[in-house]
This record gives sequence, C-alpha cells and structure tokens, in this order.
Amino acid sequence: MEEALEDAKEEIKRADHLLYVSLKYTRTVDVIRSLIERLISTFDFAILSLLKYAKEKNKIKEIPNTPFTRCEVLKNIFTELKLEDFLDLYLLLRKIMRGEYTRREEYRRHVTMISEVENKKIEINIDILHEYYNKTKKFLKTVEKVIKNA
Repeated sequence: MEEALEDAKEEIKRADHLLYVSLKYTRTVDVIRSLIERLISTFDFAILSLLKYAKEKNKIKEIPNTPFTRCEVLKNIFTELKLEDFLDLYLLLRKIMRGEYTRREEYRRHVTMISEVENKKIEINIDILHEYYNKTKKFLKTVEKVIKNA
C-alpha cells in the first residue's frame, strides 16, 4: 500500500518534469504521449494503493485485475470521496492512448495531439495537459489523505 503510493509520487514527479521542462523545450506529440503515460501510471499506482488499503480494512476480498473493474470497485467503496471525476479522467486517458492520433502544430506553442475516442475527436494541447496534470495531483493528494489517516 505504502510502496504503491510512493511509486505514484515518483510518477507524478516525472510527469511534472515532462510538463514543465521537456514540453517547454520540445513541443512534440511524443512528449505529450509520454506525459499522458506518466499520468496513467500515477493513477495506476494510486488506485492500487487505495485497493490495497481497502483489502487491508476488509472492505474487499481481492483486488480486481482490469482497470475498469478497479474503478468501479473504488466508486462503490469510497463513495464519500467522490472519485468519479478522477476515475473518469483515468479511463479517458487510457482510451486516448489506445486510439488513433494525429499531430498538429508540432514544435510550436499550440502543439496538439488529436486522438479519436469512441468516434469523437479529442484535442489535447498544453493547456489541457495542465488540467489533466492538476486533476491527477489532486487525486493523488486525496489517496494520500485516506491512507495516511488510516
């Protein structure tokens, strides 16, 4: 539980570096994709940490294997935390990474990755990445509060 939380913190540090350093100097879709992968990893470790906590407190018998079922279990167990927005973002990021994508305005301020998710085009630029990053950090803080107050 603690180890997974520490792994999540390490991943958010790497995401921070990608957002504030790498993306600043290398405005490419590859950096955007790397950043999204780091955010997904942060969510993975934080979710695992919460599930281990729930198992330790006998709220669940076993930890589900698939990301979608993990999210559903967390939504049902920790209703008071209002995790829906965070977990929806996590599932969206996973879909974005699996979908087909194109590039626009690489090497410029408005570098954009356009990903197709469920027949809709989603545009991800630097400003949207900041929103995703901040939401991921907020989720990590929420998970940390739950686990530290145990």
